[in-house]
Amino acid sequence: MTAEASRTTVFEREPADPAVVREALSGSRLAPFWLDGVERPEHPPLSGLEVADLVIVGGGYAGLWTAVLAKERNPETRVVLLEGELIGWAASGRNGGFCEASLTHGRENGESRWPDEIDRLDELGLENLDEIEATVAKYGMDVDFERTGQLSVAVEPHQVEWLEEGSLDADGVRALVDSPTYLGGELDTEGCAMVHPGKLALELARVAVELGVVIHERSAVTELTDNGVRTGRGEVHAAKTVLATNVFPSLLKRNSLMTVPVYDYSLMTEPLTPEQLASIGWDGRYGIADMGNQFHYYRLTADNRILFGGYDAIYHPGRKVKGAYEDRPESYAKLMSHLLTTFPQLEGIRISHRWAGAIDTCTRYCAYFGTARKGKVAYTAGFTGLGVGATRFAANVMLDLLAGEDTERTRLQMVKERPLPFPPEPVAAIGIGMTQWSLNQADHREGRRNILLRTLDRFGLGFDS
Repeated sequence: MTAEASRTTVFEREPADPAVVREALSGSRLAPFWLDGVERPEHPPLSGLEVADLVIVGGGYAGLWTAVLAKERNPETRVVLLEGELIGWAASGRNGGFCEASLTHGRENGESRWPDEIDRLDELGLENLDEIEATVAKYGMDVDFERTGQLSVAVEPHQVEWLEEGSLDADGVRALVDSPTYLGGELDTEGCAMVHPGKLALELARVAVELGVVIHERSAVTELTDNGVRTGRGEVHAAKTVLATNVFPSLLKRNSLMTVPVYDYSLMTEPLTPEQLASIGWDGRYGIADMGNQFHYYRLTADNRILFGGYDAIYHPGRKVKGAYEDRPESYAKLMSHLLTTFPQLEGIRISHRWAGAIDTCTRYCAYFGTARKGKVAYTAGFTGLGVGATRFAANVMLDLLAGEDTERTRLQMVKERPLPFPPEPVAAIGIGMTQWSLNQADHREGRRNILLRTLDRFGLGFDS
């Protein structure tokens, strides 16, 4: 490879024809595929006063798992869940559906932070994934659950050097999934499942209601009170409160700088024909991610569409979550070009949906936990894009904390420690922008990290795509 070529990535060296990209995107809907056309029951807004033992703020995975697990622990517990919009409408209905075992955003991140705990954390993560699979079976949840595993692929020569001994070479990877960009890879057969994100949220809500949970949608909580929480139209008095607000502003001042919303972009193709699917193989239906700092993730759906997302991770100064940030044509065009570079044999395929979602990014890349108001309030946030599976673990942590129980989970340093907050604006925007630029440079410099990234690594800080 020439010196000039080493300063470009495979997606830049072999870009798709812009006209082909435009044609593929034409006619696509700006809407999350997972929420399009799903049937959902109505949960009326809160009106007046309700009394409960536990009130949960947030109708995404973390809040829904907390509701289900609370009722499983004690069926007599009166649980009310409040969602500001609709069940699963935010990150829980916009992600890629990778239900990973890792609780630490990958082994490397966890090992760098909690080396004495990482082996047990990995075991707890696998146990958590097994329990998710068992719950799906127990309640007959229609969530397109497939325990496929995940394939990590090297698409640049320097990434091959990062692979463990005994990993797959280019021929070995391409025998599993045929892309000319693949130079090597690693297959984890047990640590990841594929799910339909929207169905998972709605099925968790169904199970919660069947267990006796009361759900109110369009009931945004405006404040914590001495007795529970208040919305614009009512109150819930409860002895205990769970805050599962993900990327949205925390109701606790102490958490106001703990996360930033980073926008992630995704495409969904139309269903592949049998011929198209045969041209790329993928018989194992693994979830796939490449190994760049700016990485792509992709998977097959139950009806053999390809979801293709990632790479761009866009932070808008001010920590705001806005619908206007979801329509970013340059990100969708870039993803489409990269999809066709990955699978040139699919030229001519059309995109049915394009969408974006805000990720609750924290400085340690994985969830943090805590309590407030003398142990009456528990919270979690900061999943940084890997919350599909980890939210169930977080729900158990919060319930342990609220019960004042000394458990293996509550004794973990991962649970006891809080990550460092992001600085206030405009410093946050400047720092995140510099870090994103540095990550891009590393991908163009054979993975070599500059002094900023090395410094952030040293202090356990950073920013991930």
